Amino acid sequence: MTYVAEEFTPAEADVLRRYFTNLDRPVFALVNLPEVVKGALFARYSRSPKSLRRLFLDEFVGELDIDGDESVDATTGLTRAEELYERVFVEYGDDSVAQLGGVHLACEQASNVLTKVLERGRLMSYLEQSTRYIAYDARMGGRYRYHRDPAVLASRHGTRYVGDMDRMFDAYSEALERVTEHVRRVVPRVEGVSDFVHRQATRAKALDAVRGMLPAAATSNVGIYGSGQAFEALLLRMRAHPLPEARTYAEEMLVELRKVIPSFLRRVDVPERGGAWSAYLADIHAQTEELVDSLMGSTPVDAAPEVELVDWDPDGEHRLVAAICYPHASMSERQLMAIVDQMTPAQRSAILAAAIGERGNRRHKPGRGFERIDYRFDVLSDYGAFRDLQRHRLLTIDWQRLTPHHGYVRPELVDEAGVGSLFDESMERSADLFDTLRPDFAEQAAYAVAMAHRIRYSMQFNAREAIHLIELRSSPQGHPSYRRVVLEMHRLIAEQAGHRAVADAMVHLTTEAPELERLDSERRAEARRLPSG
Repeated sequence: MTYVAEEFTPAEADVLRRYFTNLDRPVFALVNLPEVVKGALFARYSRSPKSLRRLFLDEFVGELDIDGDESVDATTGLTRAEELYERVFVEYGDDSVAQLGGVHLACEQASNVLTKVLERGRLMSYLEQSTRYIAYDARMGGRYRYHRDPAVLASRHGTRYVGDMDRMFDAYSEALERVTEHVRRVVPRVEGVSDFVHRQATRAKALDAVRGMLPAAATSNVGIYGSGQAFEALLLRMRAHPLPEARTYAEEMLVELRKVIPSFLRRVDVPERGGAWSAYLADIHAQTEELVDSLMGSTPVDAAPEVELVDWDPDGEHRLVAAICYPHASMSERQLMAIVDQMTPAQRSAILAAAIGERGNRRHKPGRGFERIDYRFDVLSDYGAFRDLQRHRLLTIDWQRLTPHHGYVRPELVDEAGVGSLFDESMERSADLFDTLRPDFAEQAAYAVAMAHRIRYSMQFNAREAIHLIELRSSPQGHPSYRRVVLEMHRLIAEQAGHRAVADAMVHLTTEAPELERLDSERRAEARRLPSG
């Protein structure tokens, strides 16, 4: 693994040993800290270019009383006994016990291909370093921040891989500066907005516009919180994954997690338990991929819209009304449906209005009756938008292989700033490098794909999740690429599915983006930083 390790002074290392399970690896667990501190660290993590350990030293140590922890050394591993968990979990096999112990784990310098593997589980919480707030023009250890797969570097493609990646980052850096200058030139500072907030908001708009130039190899830091059971499931998937980086990180994660919750992970690498499970996952993936390729691999790909509603229930709103009535009635659902079918439109509308109520903000969501109906969408968007939408977990999402063959999306702002040719040149370099790597490195070739290239994925979710997802991702500070996707979802729910009551429930939808998407949020952040009064 090519990992740029940080250097710490002896005094810094002495403090860090009390709270981190190692000081020199990309994966480590947080221990001996209050839960609110670990949560705050992860929250700050997503907006900072710093590593978690450096962030802790620079911004958190001064606020903590650490005198009482002088004898602690978290890097030596687990010291307390676990007889109870051993007896219940290992001897009796009660998997639910593994839901009771949680861990905050950091995975640093992970490629953007790997982050999607890490964030696939539903029952975990994630915070990822954001390409929308952090510029990738700075170097780490003298090198741009992208994953260097050891097998690729050792191959005949190694020199070209590094050269093309460096040129893509050079182009990103140049475009970022030119787009930032353009935005600041054409978007004047509004009266009452500080120069700092204006510069932050204009920089964020430029970062949004050029992030598509970053390759999927660009590295990120990911904070994960999950139970022992969730980590076990994640590790079993990662150990079966065809991407070498995923398998390498799985081993790193297992080492660190066993320093904190060893009993919960006893089965992961036992050949007849976790080994057999991972082998099963790898086998079904390989067999299915081979069969699908033999049957469909040569079929031409038809053109398709960016967002397509492919499955819904024409009688969905009737079923929704029945589901709303169900907990308040005493009859069977079959009987309820018969009654609802006989209601007048006004009566059904009254029940829906009562169940939706007055939603003061987007966090006021109607109840579980709205989980009765589903929508399935087929989406073809740029990889950057997919990265954000993929993190929603209360839904079913699956995606196809990342390639440059679906074309790419070039933001209008890039053209307006005069860097369209630079953008296109970088996309061509990305596609050429992918085609060069693909014959020898089927999985690692995805590292070459720029985030502006499009990927196809399906999203299936119920009406309650639709309200949450569409309102959140259409918010003024949302990235234009995924705002466009969710606004089209909203239109299709209303017009194609004919579920206008569901669409109308989304009263906190934002259809028109402001000139500077991050302006209001930056103003609120500044207000929180200023002393009260």
